[in-house]
Amino acid sequence: MTILQTKDLKKYYGSGDTLVKALDGVDLTVEDGEFVAIVGTSGSGKSTLLHMLGGLDRPTCGSVTVDGKEIFALKEEALTIFRRRKIGFVFQSYNLVPVLNVYENIVLPIQLDGGAVDTPYLRDVIAALGLENKLDRLPGQLSGGQQQRVAIARALAAKPAILLADEPTGNLDSRTSQDVLGLMKVTGHTFAQTMVMITHNEEIAQLADRIVRIEDGRIVAR
Repeated sequence: MTILQTKDLKKYYGSGDTLVKALDGVDLTVEDGEFVAIVGTSGSGKSTLLHMLGGLDRPTCGSVTVDGKEIFALKEEALTIFRRRKIGFVFQSYNLVPVLNVYENIVLPIQLDGGAVDTPYLRDVIAALGLENKLDRLPGQLSGGQQQRVAIARALAAKPAILLADEPTGNLDSRTSQDVLGLMKVTGHTFAQTMVMITHNEEIAQLADRIVRIEDGRIVAR
């Protein structure tokens, strides 16, 4: 089943001589449970694409459909709610709340949405990511790799339709990067989680089920 689809997705900045085509007609389909890596150099449009997939920025034209819903047909408040419930994010900078412990950080988005925590499921996620003995720690007491595991657990906690990862190992050394990506792949398969990751690192991209290459705002290989 198709869980994510874009059609003729474009994002232009400026006009005339200063026109920049960050995305120039992207058609992309991701199936349920798939782990896709989007690879491109700096300025290729991969980060812009990820922001569009997550509803963080609106396109110049084109559509993004997530779990059967065309997200840019939604008004801003409805899009915010949909994003919180259906799209998980893992960023390079972790974005953990420093005064909250690990468990509180993981469940924070669910609580902000007024939802109920699925305790047995969350316990499995925490175990899969090796965080059982870290739940009462503050982010500042964790290594970078451990903080990124917390960010992954937080993204998985709400059972999103899709998880988007933006250079998730960019702040980690090579060995920790491999560990974190390996855990992402294992947890993705364990919980049948669809994941789309952008990276400039070819070695990391090889861990995905499929590699999509983007250059100058266009997909050149899929």
